[in-house]
Amino acid sequence: MKTFYIASSLKNIENVKYVSDQLKGMGFIHSYDWTQNDKVTSIDQMRDIGRKEMAAVKKSNFIVVLLPAGKGSHIELGIALGNSIKTYLYSPNDELNDIEKTSTFYHQDGVHKCKGTLEELIQYIRKDQESVGG
Repeated sequence: MKTFYIASSLKNIENVKYVSDQLKGMGFIHSYDWTQNDKVTSIDQMRDIGRKEMAAVKKSNFIVVLLPAGKGSHIELGIALGNSIKTYLYSPNDELNDIEKTSTFYHQDGVHKCKGTLEELIQYIRKDQESVGG
């Protein structure tokens, strides 16, 4: 079964949980759910979580990046791009194409951009994964 990882900011935790639940309902496996972490109070905890997140991204068949995303999410995006892992980049609006807000990495091969509702993102992922035998 295919695995996925979701990168986003703490501000998006409810959207992360929603997308995760929907993807798991389709039979995908969440490689690591960082939303389950307790409040981080030490550098050792940060290091441990970072190792788990990096390993989870590397073992995933695809990742989903929900904007707005924080600095960690952009590192996870870089890990995915560097390992040729398919990435679904989501924004509820067109900021992906706003030259003042976008990133050069949002427009690389392997990044599939989606704007609109979370339901549209989920349907896009479902159709795309079905087309590649997922």
